[in-house]
Amino acid sequence: MSQPGGVSVIVPAYREREGLGAVLAELQGMAAGWDQSVEILVVDDASDDGTSDVAEDAGVRVVRHERNLGYGASLKTGVQAATWETIAIIDADGTYPAASIPELVDALDGADMVVGDRSGHPSAVPLVRRPAKAFLRGLARFVTGTRIPDLNSGLRVFRRSLVIQYLPILSERFSFTTTLTIASLCDGLEVVYRPIEYRRRVGRSKVVAWDFLGFLSLVTRLSILFRPLRVFAPMALASFFLGGIKLAWDISVTARGGGAEKLLTTETVSTTTVILLVVAVQMLLMGMMSESMARRGGRVGIDYIPARLRTEQKQSDSGEV
Repeated sequence: MSQPGGVSVIVPAYREREGLGAVLAELQGMAAGWDQSVEILVVDDASDDGTSDVAEDAGVRVVRHERNLGYGASLKTGVQAATWETIAIIDADGTYPAASIPELVDALDGADMVVGDRSGHPSAVPLVRRPAKAFLRGLARFVTGTRIPDLNSGLRVFRRSLVIQYLPILSERFSFTTTLTIASLCDGLEVVYRPIEYRRRVGRSKVVAWDFLGFLSLVTRLSILFRPLRVFAPMALASFFLGGIKLAWDISVTARGGGAEKLLTTETVSTTTVILLVVAVQMLLMGMMSESMARRGGRVGIDYIPARLRTEQKQSDSGEV
């Protein structure tokens, strides 16, 4: 069981021998100058390049997977193994500044999750990935109804009890952070962003081009899970719009062929029109029913107290109105 004091810093690593040593040295330097108890936990995802050796030589705690399970699986392992309730995650490739962790932890006092925002350093993101990132960020904003400066930053701070609630839906792969961001926002939790430095990675990226399709599928599935009406309503509207156009066309063709009286004596509406309009109604009803079920089936359990309730409790304890 995790303890309330201190901070556990989880470093998921897969074939990161080249950059891990510098990241751990930076973390240890940060910890030495901070008045917090800090646990540095490296989760080695079955690397075959000596990544674990680098971590062990640095004197930090190491958990190793026997086979490669994925970035998200490594974070899940780290969260479950962490000593402290407050958890920070940081990548092992040198892209994130360890010195920003204390600032993020301080901001957690009034939030449910604090995310390091890289949007001020777009040049460090490969040019080919920027359009895809912007598209996914826009789609996630549509789903959550909230502006998201950085959807999948790998430097963030949260409480262990929060993430435990979402473990069943969190991805085993690279979309762990994306899922956590969208789920938290859809459940009305307080996610705040703090600008951070973002550097070019050391070594080779593990993200490949077709991961974009996986992210797209993920955001769509999350929208159906958390905000289904935002998926079904546009589909219903599109079907209704097409059905309305087709209905107007059917009426126009019938009227031209035999005058207004023929509208009452012949089959005016085509099968295609009926199908489109029926599908529109079905989509809307499915969306409304799913939305009702999603709102009733909350995912944040009694083991986690959201930031807004903690603030109210503090105000009540201090006698504030």
